[in-house]
Amino acid sequence: MKVLWSVLVLGFFGLAHAATPQDFLKSYESQSGKASASRGEQFFNTKHGKEWSCASCHEYPPNHETKHIVTGKVIKPLAPSANSARFTDEAKVDKWFKRNCNDVLGRECTAQEKADVLAWLMSIK
Repeated sequence: MKVLWSVLVLGFFGLAHAATPQDFLKSYESQSGKASASRGEQFFNTKHGKEWSCASCHEYPPNHETKHIVTGKVIKPLAPSANSARFTDEAKVDKWFKRNCNDVLGRECTAQEKADVLAWLMSIK
């Protein structure tokens, strides 16, 4: 009985933290302002003072597998339309925005930057 209870609790906990790209977009917009897909596309393709842009590893458009520019590790598609697992796990979204923004910008992305990039990624078919 304890095992069954544990499975049910863990299953419910997992569902409670499931999200959609739209959920993240709403959250970022509530912290900043209306997202702009065109600003997001420009941000994705621009170098921001460091050696890389987002497109350096995710390529343009980011709707197919790529390889990391340094490590050679496979990167699954970033666009939610090509990878239904993207932007569905809060811990992963936070981790990768923090890491990738630091690589590209040398700082964390603002909520507006995240909203813009996500709006653009969601527009890719």
